Amino acid sequence: MQRIDWSALDASAQAQALERPAQTVAGETRRTVAALIDEVRSGGLDALRAITQRFDGAAPESFEVGEAEFAAAEAAIDPALKQAMVDAAARITAFHTAGMAQPYAVETAPGVVCERIIRPIGRVGLYVPAGSAPLPSTALMLGVPAGLAGCREVVLCTPPRKDGTADPSVLVAARLTGVHRVFVLGGAQAIAAMAYGAGPVPACDKLFGPGNSYVTEAKQQVAQSGAAAIDMPAGPSEVLVIADAGGNPDFIAADLLSQAEHGPDSQVLLLSDDSGLLARVEVALETQLRALPRADIARKALSASRLVKVESLDVAFDISNTYAPEHLILALRDPRAWLPKVLAAGSVFLGDHTPEALGDYCSGTNHVLPTNGAAHAYSGVSVGSFQNFVSVQSASPAGIVAIGPSAVTLAEAEGLEAHANAVRLRLKEALR
Repeated sequence: MQRIDWSALDASAQAQALERPAQTVAGETRRTVAALIDEVRSGGLDALRAITQRFDGAAPESFEVGEAEFAAAEAAIDPALKQAMVDAAARITAFHTAGMAQPYAVETAPGVVCERIIRPIGRVGLYVPAGSAPLPSTALMLGVPAGLAGCREVVLCTPPRKDGTADPSVLVAARLTGVHRVFVLGGAQAIAAMAYGAGPVPACDKLFGPGNSYVTEAKQQVAQSGAAAIDMPAGPSEVLVIADAGGNPDFIAADLLSQAEHGPDSQVLLLSDDSGLLARVEVALETQLRALPRADIARKALSASRLVKVESLDVAFDISNTYAPEHLILALRDPRAWLPKVLAAGSVFLGDHTPEALGDYCSGTNHVLPTNGAAHAYSGVSVGSFQNFVSVQSASPAGIVAIGPSAVTLAEAEGLEAHANAVRLRLKEALR
């Protein structure tokens, strides 16, 4: 990781220091993804087979997982892993249930009632990555709130293994949340299939899930085309740690590496007002890297990552709010006291004993979070992400008398005579 003294950099160098790795290949990614989407739209099932063979080295005869494969997955999975997923699903359910929005109604004037009702999105598509490592936890994070929302149909796509099958743990996790339609399909081609419909994959109203830069770009392109809505930009993983002199260097190094091992396009940042801590973390990183099976992947991510010396913790929070990290860890002596300083982040982890990995798996919060600075305007997945909120209003004759004149005045001011007339006619009727 590169060591940086923030105060020694000019504004241009500071902006460059916060640049995400994926931004350097954005143009190439856009063109590649656009071509893949066009191929799927024009070629349907044949295109899905050709693309999957090209990228994954497998082309399943039927992309949809059958009952026999689900049963084999249940038999193959380690009972301890199954129980861990059951426990995690229960906590995710508890957290998301507590945060569910409720319908409401209010009388805004005598005889005028305004309401908001909630309806599930009809058909949703979930994307569960499984490139360099399967992510059954993502199936839980998406399947649980989709089930709580009451979506009529939920489909899930996950990349095939070399033998053309889905990872058993992903299948078991999907079934735990009530998802029964799973397709062995990955990458931008899976997003295109769920957006437009291709082969056995139905077109979905909204797409969810994290992925690499190609998956993220595909989601954005299908959303821009109007084919399907998306949850958020959720691309390569990232973490920013703010630590003081009392931070545990081994803990911090482990947190940085837990994100770096996701993929070579991940990014990790450590900000501290203590040079000694930065040096200790640097040593701990090297020590822990030597024992990691995914050390090569982590090293590539670390090459685009930073250890940043700041003059004060206030400056660190300013940097963090500019960066808007997916994950923000506050390795501080009184982390909750600093929480009001956080203005933009996907998920926050307070104190030395709250590793980001807990949120990834089983604390109960959702790990499908905005990346690449999207936390400035987007939030993590929740039950509300799978619902539509519909406003309803009703006015009695007394209600049109109470507020109709205001509507007429506003319509006339805007030069919309038909609007005004629609209210005047009812006013005349009500005042007879």
